[in-house]
Amino acid sequence: PARAGQLSTLSGLSHELLVDDDVGAWLGELESAELTDEQSAVVRELRRQYDRAADIPAELVERVASHQVETQQVWQEAKAEDDFAHFAPNLEELIDLHRERAAAIEPDANPYRVLYEDRLPYLPLEAVEGIFDELREGLVPLIEEIKTDGRELPSVFRGHTYDEDDQMALSQEVVNLLGYPEEHGRLDTAPHPFMSGNQFDARITTRFREHDPTDALMATIHEFGHATYQLGLPKGEYGNPLGESLSSGVHESQSRFWENHVGRTKPFWEFFLPTMKEHFPHLEDVTVDEAYAAVNQIYPENLIRVEADELTYHLHIILRCEIDRAFVEGDLDVSEIPRVWNEKMDDYLGVVPETDTDGCLQDTHWSASFAAFQGYTVGSVLAAQLDAAIRDDLDVDALIREGEFEPLWEWMTEHVHRYGQRYPTEELIEVATGEPLTAEYFLEYVESKYGELYELDGY
Repeated sequence: PARAGQLSTLSGLSHELLVDDDVGAWLGELESAELTDEQSAVVRELRRQYDRAADIPAELVERVASHQVETQQVWQEAKAEDDFAHFAPNLEELIDLHRERAAAIEPDANPYRVLYEDRLPYLPLEAVEGIFDELREGLVPLIEEIKTDGRELPSVFRGHTYDEDDQMALSQEVVNLLGYPEEHGRLDTAPHPFMSGNQFDARITTRFREHDPTDALMATIHEFGHATYQLGLPKGEYGNPLGESLSSGVHESQSRFWENHVGRTKPFWEFFLPTMKEHFPHLEDVTVDEAYAAVNQIYPENLIRVEADELTYHLHIILRCEIDRAFVEGDLDVSEIPRVWNEKMDDYLGVVPETDTDGCLQDTHWSASFAAFQGYTVGSVLAAQLDAAIRDDLDVDALIREGEFEPLWEWMTEHVHRYGQRYPTEELIEVATGEPLTAEYFLEYVESKYGELYELDGY
């Protein structure tokens, strides 16, 4: 309750400063001023913030902030107790507050579209939905072919018990090897892995599964990727848009690049497997090929998004986006969420969770925001596009194999991080890769990788 009150007060005060009449007048003056490109970007972003906030009452901002903190706590309790009914009233009140906020921003617009633009500005919802259609068309048959015709991959890391302290030591070692600076961050644990911070202090968390150490390992590498973005932002621009990350999709591209295009590659396991064996000696006979195959197995029967494999992950995202949209737009009552969740899990993945803890209560996100899940898939698509671009400049596999990760981080800082919010999303993608956002690279990447891994016909 104290934290809820503090954040409510801070949110109200910052809102009042942003929408002050003087700020509006200053922005108006600057629209006709001669500005550098960087200054114009700052004005563009502050104008966007001002326009989206100007008609929202400060009292509503405070209520949203306070209720989000309370709802986060209730979600933790409900998840631990497998009790969606405990969470539902808070969730219903929170969506009402967000609908009220959306109506204040743009009264005649679809509330889902308004909330979507909180997290993915400048990337049209229609373009993202088109990418989702392409992925659905490409991934569903690929997953089905793997299930019916693919070879059985070795599960060399499963079937043992892994002490949490040992897993934590391994996670700490992997971020040290990747170059995570201990003077600017730290690694801890949390019920749901996350990164929080800025260009001076970016902290990450992970969590552990008793019978599979690669889950925590990949989660740690994923959150490290988020931290690279924060730490790569211009330090001299702290406090203004040029020193802030651009969008959830771009942020996720950094975590997915490090998790999938580094941590799940064969060169990475050529480099890292000896370290893994030092921490877990019973893995002494595991080969690089076995390790590489094990961390890339698909598990359609998996219930948990953050534990999902690289292919079925996106079906988890599509499911959430569909439920999220129906809920925001008022077509789905809060009481129906568990049932609809289970039905869609059955339709998309052929598996139904036995508990809401493993179902609709597994994600923390509805405690804070709505219309936000698209960023995860956008991030994966963009990560593949960035991977293709970086390979034009660097011998990525050789660098990974030798444990030389600094050039990869430097390339991302040069092409993505250093710009902050200098460019709108679509423009930044073209600046970084030379092309607009496209699903082509992601689909080519997964078809080639998994076709070869599972020895499908034609690969």
